[in-house]
Amino acid sequence: MNMLRQTGDDVAHSDSFEWLARAGFVARGVIYGIIGVLAVGVAVGAGGRTTDQQGAMQTLADGAFGSALLVVLAVGLAGYALWRLVRAAIGHGPEASDSTFDRVAGVASGIAYAILCATAVAILLGSSGGGSGSPDKATGGVLGWPAGQWLVGAAGVALIGVGLYQGYKGLSRGFLEDSKTDEMSERTQRWFTALGVFGHVSRMVVFALIGWFLLRAAITFDPDEAIGLDGALEKLAGESYGPVLLGVVAVGLVGFGAYSIADARYRRV
Repeated sequence: MNMLRQTGDDVAHSDSFEWLARAGFVARGVIYGIIGVLAVGVAVGAGGRTTDQQGAMQTLADGAFGSALLVVLAVGLAGYALWRLVRAAIGHGPEASDSTFDRVAGVASGIAYAILCATAVAILLGSSGGGSGSPDKATGGVLGWPAGQWLVGAAGVALIGVGLYQGYKGLSRGFLEDSKTDEMSERTQRWFTALGVFGHVSRMVVFALIGWFLLRAAITFDPDEAIGLDGALEKLAGESYGPVLLGVVAVGLVGFGAYSIADARYRRV
């Protein structure tokens, strides 16, 4: 056991591991930036479409030098997933220690980004058509399980909780605790903080919407109520003042993307 812990410590303190982690923040930023830019196009009536992480990667793959860029993105996503999982396992990185909450969140995030990495590889291999997923189909399958209704409802509540936590982290500026603010100029810190607040609040909106509709799917026993990230953005567009609401959230997602890329430089990993 001590040998495993020592191996984990050695990995966490290596320069290559740090670079992989920072590449992961860039990859996360690129994905959210693409999602936000496409949604801005919808909001202003200039074309575009609402999409999710998989659709963002497919959009990247379809562009100039798409395959090469997607390979780089996949490496970054793998690095981010590995960073989250290793930190969850050993409880710290070279610059900080993690609480139990941080470690549990790290496992969930690491698994999610490992799945995104696998999706990127599938797109590269031509085995994925990209675009939006089908959360209603997945939810329908779970609803058929014993206690499936409760599981879907719990997932919805959990996502609403994640959304509220993102909002709290943004409005309280708690994300700055993980950043090397001492290495920022006053102007850089001002912009970094603004992007972080706006981006985290925008993530709160989409996570809470996804969670709410999952909860509705459980209550009504109707998998068609379930939506993904693209569906949450569509719901915003369909509301009163929809283009304005969608535009604000979309710009916020672009801001979160920019914050993530800046975080690659300043994050305490």
